[in-house]
Amino acid sequence: MRVLHFFKTSFPDSMGGTEQVINEIAKGSCKLGIKAEVLYLSSKPLPKTIEIEGYFAHRVKLTAQIASTGFSIAAFSRFSELAKNADVIHYHFPWPFMDFVHFATRIKKATLVTYHSDIIRQKYLLQLYRPLKRKFLSSVDHIVATSPNYLSTSEVLKAYPDKVSVIPIGLDKESYPKATEARLKYWHPKFGAKFFLFVGVLRYYKGLHILLEAIRGTDIVVVIVGSGPIEKELKKQASGFGKQNVHFLGHLSNEDKVALLTLCYGVVFPSHLRSEAFGVSLLEGAMYGRPMISSEIGTGTSFVNISGETGLVVPPNAPAELRQALQYLLDNPKLAAEMGRRAEERYHQFFTGDKMAKAYVDLYEQLASEK
Repeated sequence: MRVLHFFKTSFPDSMGGTEQVINEIAKGSCKLGIKAEVLYLSSKPLPKTIEIEGYFAHRVKLTAQIASTGFSIAAFSRFSELAKNADVIHYHFPWPFMDFVHFATRIKKATLVTYHSDIIRQKYLLQLYRPLKRKFLSSVDHIVATSPNYLSTSEVLKAYPDKVSVIPIGLDKESYPKATEARLKYWHPKFGAKFFLFVGVLRYYKGLHILLEAIRGTDIVVVIVGSGPIEKELKKQASGFGKQNVHFLGHLSNEDKVALLTLCYGVVFPSHLRSEAFGVSLLEGAMYGRPMISSEIGTGTSFVNISGETGLVVPPNAPAELRQALQYLLDNPKLAAEMGRRAEERYHQFFTGDKMAKAYVDLYEQLASEK
């Protein structure tokens, strides 16, 4: 069976959460006999096709970028060409241009959408897009939400109760590099034994300004891995602290990220808006047995992190409560270790890459047979 994934960006050009999920689904389904392909837009579309861990990724030239939406003239013909040989088209929402391509190419194959997130920020453009969005979601055969939490709180998904199911995001720990002794020895002296780790793109909805406010005037050590559009303003905010308890490391290799996940006391994930639909890097913390702190925003973050069991969940945009949670874990190391153990157990129970891939393959076969 052939499955074509379609999204605006993908590995290896981009390393965001959605791209990581697509990569996990594609490579995991290949192990189960699926011939997976991914089509995406790129500012550097050569080579046109590359092989990644058993699946093929196809690039087409990015023509323009408007309000975080990529457009490509070449995508119409390339998508139509690849779709002819596919049994199932797997879309990844949101991406308004994808809807145009879907209707323009008159797809007659089995179709499903992984619904990664509501559209939160572009409220005025959403008014223009809403009719097309409704038509697109009504036209596809099936919609997948990534957590029961998001399904129950999304007004958009509530309109399609008969075609929505939940497949949690999963990660394949075996695909991550091992924490080498050399990298552990390199990082351990820099931050001590009790630092909290954040990993992710530095975007407006990640709540890092709230985290910085929470630790201002304290000795709580936070290490921030990643770069992004608000990096400068975050560094400016931290520069007035008078203490060196915030460390911005920028983008790191997977080897270094794994070393820091192994060494950290806990993972902090202060995203405060629904744009954070799941939190893949939060799940990485669970995978490495770290206690977690996150905010209650009605999304998958509170499906990964169960308050009082795998970590602590605080109100969004609440620096004082976040500070208390950080300090509580520091003051209770046995409890923190037990929460980390439970987090890892929950990862194995619900969030492995194998479980996610198997669920999607079962759905592919069901949709293809029904079509």
